[in-house]
Amino acid sequence: MRSLYETCKKKQFDENFQKLLVSLKLQGLRPSTIDGYSRAVRKIAEYFDCCPGTLSKDQLKSYFYHLVETRSWSMVKIVRNGLQFYFKHVLDIEWVWVDIVKPPKEQTLPNILSQAEVPVVLNAIHKRHYRVFLFVVYSMGLRLTEALSLRCGDIDAVHQQVHIRCTKGGKSRMVPLPDLTLHVLRHHWCTHKNPQFLFPSHLGKTVDNTANDSTSPMDCGSVQRAIKAAVADCGIPRLITIRSLRHSYATHLLEKSVDLREIQTILGHEDPKTTARYTHLTNVTQCNTMDQITTLMNAIEVNWEADK
Repeated sequence: MRSLYETCKKKQFDENFQKLLVSLKLQGLRPSTIDGYSRAVRKIAEYFDCCPGTLSKDQLKSYFYHLVETRSWSMVKIVRNGLQFYFKHVLDIEWVWVDIVKPPKEQTLPNILSQAEVPVVLNAIHKRHYRVFLFVVYSMGLRLTEALSLRCGDIDAVHQQVHIRCTKGGKSRMVPLPDLTLHVLRHHWCTHKNPQFLFPSHLGKTVDNTANDSTSPMDCGSVQRAIKAAVADCGIPRLITIRSLRHSYATHLLEKSVDLREIQTILGHEDPKTTARYTHLTNVTQCNTMDQITTLMNAIEVNWEADK
């Protein structure tokens, strides 16, 4: 049985945790951020079996050392931000995270598929609905959650645009809808005829069920496993994920001389520097730059003969 002290301690944490959830909502944070921050606070409370507000600086350092050894830096950042939010908005305590943990500024370039590799990987996807989904992700440069959340009403066939609503940062945007993508989506919808989602869950249903009344989108884990298996079957040694399709799309647009500012708008990047990194991924862009420099220099007429 729990002692009176342990019962009071748990009650205090539960009350603070509810305050955390309320504060997260009031700050207008996205559901994924709320989930990440709240999970971080609960995990550290379970790790030390005490309220996070009672932890010493040394305890926090030891915990983050454990995270750095066992988790990615992106996860460490989520935990750090979650705890900082908890201390500030629930406990009313300011703490300087840089004295405890300072994630390095990583500037890694993502792995991408070449234009020739994209159809090879897509054709290696065994189940048609996964193949369609991954093609849609690539053909419009979407994030995983953006594609999963697509609804029938988001498609504007007349203006050849798609309204992307569930975006990072909560800012909606319109992206171009290629003719082939529209054709593929129409054909795919006829295989399930779900009144809401373009990619509904098939849990407990056959793939070709034309009366799919599912109220939730397709499972993200199953799609991720599908592309992982396809990449392995194709013998591609690089780490390719669904996000790689988005990176590949942006790079291939650059190779087709699409303006960088347009690509930024399509992808929904707030910072142009985020989009600019794709210039490092394409040899075509580098060759075009060299061609332009050569043309510029060749236009300069200079007499290279001996001194007059």
